[in-house]
Amino acid sequence: MPQTTHNGITLEYETHGDSANPALLLIMGLGAQLTLWPIELVDALVERGLYVIRHDNRDIGLSTKFTEAGVPDIPGVVMALMTGKKPAVPYTLSEMAGDAVAVLDAVGVAKAHIVGASMGGMIAQLVAVEHPERVLSLTSIMSSTGNPMLPPAKPEAMAALTAPIAPDADKAAILERGGMISRAIGSPGYPADPARIAANVTRDYDRSFHPSGAMRQMAAIVADGDRRARLKGVTAPTLVIHGADDPLVPVEGGRDTVAAIAGARIVEIPGMGHDLPLALVETIADAIAGHANG
Repeated sequence: MPQTTHNGITLEYETHGDSANPALLLIMGLGAQLTLWPIELVDALVERGLYVIRHDNRDIGLSTKFTEAGVPDIPGVVMALMTGKKPAVPYTLSEMAGDAVAVLDAVGVAKAHIVGASMGGMIAQLVAVEHPERVLSLTSIMSSTGNPMLPPAKPEAMAALTAPIAPDADKAAILERGGMISRAIGSPGYPADPARIAANVTRDYDRSFHPSGAMRQMAAIVADGDRRARLKGVTAPTLVIHGADDPLVPVEGGRDTVAAIAGARIVEIPGMGHDLPLALVETIADAIAGHANG
């Protein structure tokens, strides 16, 4: 697959569809490779006349890893924010937003529809804030504003996502963990097929096993703090998609995003949790493409 270099790091990306069509960039979430965007959703967006680009964020997949930075001190990051100091983190969400723009540069796209899921939604928001000239529209999926007053994740969902992974964990252990995470954060109305979960976890384990990257990405999320004041400057047409039954990022996070961005609107999907179920591919594709083509 193609790669590009930006500020000394390598970013893996791929493209789908006709480059003559409007471009749409997909930005994935915490610890997730580009492959977590279901290919069925990518294909559905291509069928709706979009040129789809997806990439591995830094510190995950086939993009540059920051292993030498070690495990971040997340409590220290929180304390720095509380005392008005600049948190010490290996990189920031703003730098990850810059990576996304570098991918657009690599494929020769001046402006694109920017779509992000979870942490990717936060990055997409910052692309709209910091690089507005590159944004045709913004779609923030199952994400939030960083508002510290919002309801937290359900304890079991956060526990599943942050459960430690042994550096020498074998494929069987990772498969078991993948099933646990899916059950904890997935869509109660659209439970995933265990065989598909196993196939996806195996695919991603074989592609790149790099568990420490998620902790550094988490530090970047925490360090970014509350984005509401910055989001008030977003001028791109904005759509929020959120599962009404999301146990990891409660739907209030999506509603808060809409409240922060002038003219934004929300699509709340009953039964949807913190994943992209195959049963909802057409619904989600219709919402994204309808917004992009609107």
